[in-house]
Amino acid sequence: MLIVAVYVDDLLITGSSLEAILEFKHEMASKFEMSDLGLLTYYLGIDVIQYKGGIILKQDAYARKILDDAGMSSCNPTHVPLEINAQFSKASNEDKIDERAYRRSIGCLRYLLHTRPDLSFSVGVLSRYMQEPKTSHGSALKQVLRYLRGSSMLGLHYTRNGGTKLLGYSDSSHNVDIDDGKSTSGHIFYLGESPIIWSSTKQELVALSSCEAEFMAATEAAKQAIWLQELLSEVDGTQSELVVIKVDNKSAIALTKNPVFHGRSKHIHRRFHFIRECVENEQIEVEHVPGVDQKADILTKSLGRIKFKEMRRLIGVQDVSEENLKLKGEIVG
Repeated sequence: MLIVAVYVDDLLITGSSLEAILEFKHEMASKFEMSDLGLLTYYLGIDVIQYKGGIILKQDAYARKILDDAGMSSCNPTHVPLEINAQFSKASNEDKIDERAYRRSIGCLRYLLHTRPDLSFSVGVLSRYMQEPKTSHGSALKQVLRYLRGSSMLGLHYTRNGGTKLLGYSDSSHNVDIDDGKSTSGHIFYLGESPIIWSSTKQELVALSSCEAEFMAATEAAKQAIWLQELLSEVDGTQSELVVIKVDNKSAIALTKNPVFHGRSKHIHRRFHFIRECVENEQIEVEHVPGVDQKADILTKSLGRIKFKEMRRLIGVQDVSEENLKLKGEIVG
């Protein structure tokens, strides 16, 4: 198995055997002028640290550049990207701010999400106001940047012996957008112990209850799970296994398993019943998880300082600075 990622004229090569990788590189070099940069250490703004125990991904240099470009490299750090229960509106009578600067910062922050799922909700919310940002949106953006100032050293750690079982978490916050009443869905998937994909998005339709919002969020997570199943099966050549998705709403779980339409659920758009088919076909299994262990919670709402830091740790975002890794004995040098 050989996998080649291509971005313009840059190639990222990995595979199941060193022999196959070397053979491919030799063949490419015989046909094209090519520079071999060796083991991957940096790719598209992402720093990669490889060592015998695993792989570390971080974007601390890119984070500092975002702060420099925004003129906030010396700002006072804060502990959370958004205040708890923060709400924003497009219909506000506040003054407008520089939309180009706002969009530029949001665009850069969105790229940072490749290694920072803890920022997914805050950046996702502020992305809704790029057309005509107001003073409150600009103030919230500054808070996100202040949080980044104090957390640029955070990233993701993929351990070598973490396992290969696929596990997902799905959650939602009901009726949080004051402009249209729509809820926010969040899901995160793990391969073994490490997060590999996550999402925080506003739902397309208005949910009439928290159960309905959770059911809709779980359906989106199921779609992601099926795609991941197929991708991993193609990569490792094995038959895809059933994927467990953890949900903290028992009523929503019951909806995924009960094909009978009840008065309170018969209005739900039929496309959201896709998850029922996945459960019936034994592709997906939906299990209950206590709210305190719901890893997707941080993707659906703003949290207080203590809860936010605990959830950040729970989803796998950690201090991957060189000093901390040396202190823990995970890298040498």
